[in-house]
Amino acid sequence: MDSILIRDLRVEVLIGIHRREHHVAQTVSIDLDIGIPGAAVFQSDKVADTVDYEQVALRIKALATSGHFRLVETFADRIASLITDEFQAPWVRVSAAKIGILPNAKLVGVSIERGKRGQSQFPTSTSE
Repeated sequence: MDSILIRDLRVEVLIGIHRREHHVAQTVSIDLDIGIPGAAVFQSDKVADTVDYEQVALRIKALATSGHFRLVETFADRIASLITDEFQAPWVRVSAAKIGILPNAKLVGVSIERGKRGQSQFPTSTSE
């Protein structure tokens, strides 16, 4: 399926269940695969016909500073919701991970998918 990719978008976020995590922001790395909402962009060459990845990044950064999240799962789900709701993406895969949180592990996180991935996104024309 056609998608927009964003890799290793880093944001500072108050996240975690421990007391110190309520006051000290941590770096979270985010990878996104965002379904393109339609075929129009391939003809128009206009950002209005697709998902504007700059705006996605800005909205995620704003979400990250909006408050405290207990779980990475919750943060990833909120990201997925904003992408499908605000940007009309038909599907999204969000991977979000805390960096350096466990000894001997580069990152720890989750990967979730929301929406209708795998179905034909674009109508196909048939010739008679």
